[in-house]
Amino acid sequence: MKSVAVALAAIACAALVSQARDTAEGAIQLFNGQDLAGWGCFLVDDAAAMEDVWSVRDGVLVCQGSPQGYLCTEDEYEDFHLVVEWRWPSEPGNSGVLMRIAGEPEMLPYCMEAQLQHGNAGDVYGFQGFRVTGHPARQFQMPQVGGGLVGVRKLSDFENELGEWNRYEITVQGDRVAVMVNGMQVNEVTGADTHPGKIALQSEGGVIEFRSVTLTPLY
Repeated sequence: MKSVAVALAAIACAALVSQARDTAEGAIQLFNGQDLAGWGCFLVDDAAAMEDVWSVRDGVLVCQGSPQGYLCTEDEYEDFHLVVEWRWPSEPGNSGVLMRIAGEPEMLPYCMEAQLQHGNAGDVYGFQGFRVTGHPARQFQMPQVGGGLVGVRKLSDFENELGEWNRYEITVQGDRVAVMVNGMQVNEVTGADTHPGKIALQSEGGVIEFRSVTLTPLY
């Protein structure tokens, strides 16, 4: 019992430390709660505009989910601690947090993704040859998807119920990626490609809302 208590205390401590990073010196509010300043957009429908898909209501970033594409930062980042808070307000859907995006814009660009599809938050994917590796029992490949998708499945499901807010805490440093969902570590990836790239939020079907997108660079 003592070992369990120690483990739970360590988890609680880690959660508090990561939450403190939200307001730590050097933290960048990628979403300012007011408008889409600092963001660009890619959509598969050339006739659609950013404002057709993305809007800000009462301090919340709202994505309609269609047309598909992503909202991306204008700046590039390589090593960072990223906090994203999201929820599915009514119906389950699909989305993702794309990181270290490089190359030409496309629906699934050269990058890695922390999955946001309802029920799969915590999975990590690599697209277009982007490398990610993890425990062999949780690794998988889908050669026909995203230019050759490789992925590492999460350990456990800690998503909240529909309509409730969830919290992603993603630490990307060198070739290692640690992923927490609602204060619990659910994945760890090694062997990730290392280079600066943009960060993006996907529009991939279903209305999804974000209320915090905060990045703290790691040097």
